[in-house]
Amino acid sequence: MQPTSNRSQARVGVFGIGLAAYWPQFEGLKERLEGYQRTVEGRLADLGAQVVSAGLVDTAPAAQAAGDLFARENVDLIVCYVGTYATSSQVLPAVQRRRAPVLILNLQPAPAMDYPNVDTGEWLAHCCACCVPEISNAFARSRIQFNVVSGLLLPAEGHAAQYHDRAWREIGEWVQAASVLRQLSYSRLGFLGHTYPGMLDMYSDFTMHHAQLGAHIELLEMDDLHARVDAVTDDEIAAKIADIHAAFAIAKPGRDQISQPVTEEALRWSARVACGLDRLVADFNLNGLAYYYRGLNGNPNEELGAGLIVGNSLLTARGVPAAGEGDLKTCVAMLIMDRLGAGGSYTEFYAMDFNEDFILMGHDGPGHVAISEGKPLLRGLGLFHGKRGYGLSVEMKVKTGPITILTVTQTADGRLKLLAAEGESIPGPTMQIGNTNSRLKFGLDPAEFMNRWAQEGPTHHCALGVGHQLGKLRKLARLLDLELVVIG
Repeated sequence: MQPTSNRSQARVGVFGIGLAAYWPQFEGLKERLEGYQRTVEGRLADLGAQVVSAGLVDTAPAAQAAGDLFARENVDLIVCYVGTYATSSQVLPAVQRRRAPVLILNLQPAPAMDYPNVDTGEWLAHCCACCVPEISNAFARSRIQFNVVSGLLLPAEGHAAQYHDRAWREIGEWVQAASVLRQLSYSRLGFLGHTYPGMLDMYSDFTMHHAQLGAHIELLEMDDLHARVDAVTDDEIAAKIADIHAAFAIAKPGRDQISQPVTEEALRWSARVACGLDRLVADFNLNGLAYYYRGLNGNPNEELGAGLIVGNSLLTARGVPAAGEGDLKTCVAMLIMDRLGAGGSYTEFYAMDFNEDFILMGHDGPGHVAISEGKPLLRGLGLFHGKRGYGLSVEMKVKTGPITILTVTQTADGRLKLLAAEGESIPGPTMQIGNTNSRLKFGLDPAEFMNRWAQEGPTHHCALGVGHQLGKLRKLARLLDLELVVIG
């Protein structure tokens, strides 16, 4: 298994193209285009890509060699930098071996040419647009997924500057999407216990996740966690209690009839369970966790299941998303949002506010405490509504400002499907019931938004993250070959 640092970066295969017949005709053209390609590769590396360069490809045999290199290096994305005209027959072989998605860079070196004074050699250094339609046709007819970014290679001033900035912003999003693609394909997601009984939308076909995402689903028993919780030392518990105090404020009992004090006993139990979860994640090399266990009449499984919220909130905040109620698809959505740098808190729809036109959204835990507005609270609950057991829960709201919600659901024909919307987290009072809850406004009024969202057959949970992420999500969906529906 590769080191984590390598698995987190997109491996991007890069090749430039040109026509070998030009080089003896126009002195210095090849060297000039190779310099431009080095600029492209440097910028891609700056954007976080592991660059695998095949150099300048100018013949069909060279394209075959590039294809072999990209297959051998298992690249996640192939970038075709169009330096000048090249026939499509000498481009197609470079992308056929690996069959990774292709990004065609139609990047002109300057905003315009000095048309009355330009010669043919100078024109050929700017004619990248010439063969982009031809290459696109060859890729489409060969069933190779491709995307095109057109614009300026080098910075410019005035009106033309937008074409440089926009192109490289798009390229950066493609690199980040490819990075998430790679991390999904190497991810190990634990499934602990079972799904909340009767929630038909959350039942998952594990093979579907292996096949469509490349992820590995590790099936875990409550015994796996019991053994690790039992092995936790007093020193580990003390350190974890210190972590909890650093991350959370302690809430006093509130008006809610089920609200209770946070006792030392409850805090110590949550800390012990959190330490056991840390061991579970380390021992099974997990990148995410979907969990739930009903338990019965105060038995050990019920007690353990009731102590998971605090530890799983801490795990989620450090990049190991934990989704309650055994919701594997939402665990994937949370992982995607986290890897986009957006966080991704476990969330569902709570209520519609028709006075101020917002939707209240949250859950009974876990929360992504790293994206909390202010310090999150720990609140003691005498029961977990609709579930067995009692203990500590997390109360927080997501930072005010731009937000994105993402759901991973499943179609009737077994395909995973993404559903997303951008909006805003707004300030204002929320419920003090030991749950995460945020006031969210979307581009539509609450009633219309709910109508359109529900019509897409979503899972009733979603990942709530900060920032507007649709540009990156569209690219990731394209790379994964999954449907993405945007509401609003």
